[in-house]
Amino acid sequence: MKTYTETLYDAYGQEFRVDKLYFENKTEHQHLVIFENAKFGRVMALDGIIQTTQADEFIYHEMLSHVPVLAHGKVKHVLIVGGGDGGMLREVCKHKTVEHITQVEIDDQVIDMCKQYLPEHSAGAYDDPRVNIVIDDGAHFVNTTDLRFDVIISDSTDPIGPGGALFTSDFYADCKKCLNPGGILVTQNGVAYMQLDEVVTTNKRLQSHYKDHTFYSAAVPTYIGGIMTFAWGSDDEKARSLPLETVKHRYNAAKIKTRYYNPAIHLASFALPQYILEAIENQTWTD
Repeated sequence: MKTYTETLYDAYGQEFRVDKLYFENKTEHQHLVIFENAKFGRVMALDGIIQTTQADEFIYHEMLSHVPVLAHGKVKHVLIVGGGDGGMLREVCKHKTVEHITQVEIDDQVIDMCKQYLPEHSAGAYDDPRVNIVIDDGAHFVNTTDLRFDVIISDSTDPIGPGGALFTSDFYADCKKCLNPGGILVTQNGVAYMQLDEVVTTNKRLQSHYKDHTFYSAAVPTYIGGIMTFAWGSDDEKARSLPLETVKHRYNAAKIKTRYYNPAIHLASFALPQYILEAIENQTWTD
């Protein structure tokens, strides 16, 4: 394997030079590859789609974790759905006020291989005593659990294969059931310019279950095609419109070290380009 070509889009793609192949195997659920690239460091792909790279993972993981945790302000219980590479867990574990973290991952081999070949992603987070790892389908877990959470983070693959169930109206409804009052759900929602239909359908599905539903964004070089959107659902309509000084106070009090996230980015990330706003407003879709 000299190059790795991503297969997410039919008419457009990206190619990585493979400088060293660390691991390749068909797990019970998906095809897993981990390799070295001179520009992006270690790269993990599942079923032909790049999931994470060593060079820029911090952007994605910081934005999908710190935004909801600091917006909430009193998070004690967190659920991470997916996230087997450990990056999301690492960032959530930075918040010392969080008392318990449940991570539900469908594929235990992803966790094992990422611990071995992408150890900087988790950075020891899997050994944190607050963490409980559950090997299960995320959709099944939220449908059946009696646990309740302040923040739910869906760090899923794209809605292809095992990740498809994590983009459904039923999943969002079950997450709502699992949230404590004032709780927040956030999910990765793809690159909006390339996957605008996902934004539209997710918006419609969230609208049925959450008083406040929107998106925020970040530019992650690995995820080509423009800004990546993160879906947001909550019944607390004030959580995403906090004063800057409040976010600054919570950020400073948390004493976390970040490389992308900061309070100004937090608030600015909810400002969406006009093409996204118009797509949400004008396009019709039925579940």
